[in-house]
Amino acid sequence: MANANNKTQITEASAEDFLNAVADEQQRADSFKIDEIMRRVTGKKPKMWGPGIIGYGLRHLKYDSGREMDWMVIGFSPRKGNLTLYVGLGSDNSYDDQLERLGKHKTGKGCLYINKLSNIDEAVLEELISASFSQNRER
Repeated sequence: MANANNKTQITEASAEDFLNAVADEQQRADSFKIDEIMRRVTGKKPKMWGPGIIGYGLRHLKYDSGREMDWMVIGFSPRKGNLTLYVGLGSDNSYDDQLERLGKHKTGKGCLYINKLSNIDEAVLEELISASFSQNRER
């Protein structure tokens, strides 16, 4: 399982309880929709990573520095002001087509940030999630 040096580790907390506690009604509804999409695309049950990230799948990462850790394949978190999706957007531009068609969003450090699902094309989001899961799962 996750290295003890990792700040964010997998927990036994309930993802459903976490989502039910999201204060903003729209963000809560959008979060349940993202959960439904990620469950369907990955075939995985959600696991809580730390107190605020929901992850799907598990992979082992090895960095050039020698550091190793277990981490989710993809995930998301309802953050204040936006929904943060951890979909492994890299510098290789492999998701440019989906991002161009997605709608209103921001990206940074491998993450996709959306304010609400009504601002984006959900079919394109599902396509992006599927591509990310396929590309990032344990090889």
